Amino acid sequence: MKVSRRPVNPSRRVSENEAAPFSSPTHPRSRSPPYLSIALIILGAFLLIGYLHLGQGAFGNKLALSWVQGDISCNAEVQRAIPILKAAYGDSSRRVLHVGPDACSTVSRLLSEEETDARGVEPYDIEDADRRCKRLVHRGIVRVADIRFLLPYRAKSFSLVIVSDALDYLSPKYLNRTVPELARVSSDGLVIFTGYPRNVRAKSADKGKYGRSVKLRSASWWGQYFDHLSLEENEDAIKKFEQAAKRMSYISQCQVFHLKPYN
Repeated sequence: MKVSRRPVNPSRRVSENEAAPFSSPTHPRSRSPPYLSIALIILGAFLLIGYLHLGQGAFGNKLALSWVQGDISCNAEVQRAIPILKAAYGDSSRRVLHVGPDACSTVSRLLSEEETDARGVEPYDIEDADRRCKRLVHRGIVRVADIRFLLPYRAKSFSLVIVSDALDYLSPKYLNRTVPELARVSSDGLVIFTGYPRNVRAKSADKGKYGRSVKLRSASWWGQYFDHLSLEENEDAIKKFEQAAKRMSYISQCQVFHLKPYN
């Protein structure tokens, strides 16, 4: 799935800034020559096209949720929450699998922690990834895999599995395959970071390879869905996570679900 993580569209700002030069002056002699106005328009068009092209090249293969209130990425939330997750899961956070876009960044962050072995699954193309990410893929630390099907790991390969910014793009048909797979490869816990649907218009710049736009679901929807899959909430982890979050003044911008793996 390729979804653009573009900066805020500059076209609006350009139009506002260009309004003044083309407004009618009070004195007719102060008007600029017509050829100068035409040259400015052409120059502005070239600059805008170049800016958008650069944005697509740099971010075209990354996934992000873009809300009217600002850009929010649950991948960034995972990285912010790493100290809280380690406090909540203790020894169970020593071998971690992160599944989601920009997995290289999250895995690198996890590997910087003491006594932490981390792996990642990147569900989308990484042709525009940096050298560091490509090295992680080459070494097998991060794998590029379609999460709609079987994950390339044995059962209970990881003590903790974390997924972010990926399930929101799957239909229930594929969720029925993917979520049990995530639970299968976990021995101690599954943590899901997903976007809030509250009064915010979420959008995706591209439907991507799954042909679907983002679908943000409520906590009640997820609760019923987990019951459907016979996945139980990890109440002990929830309590420890909330206590650590309060102690560290952490407030998540995403919904966080803590689930027990299958026995």
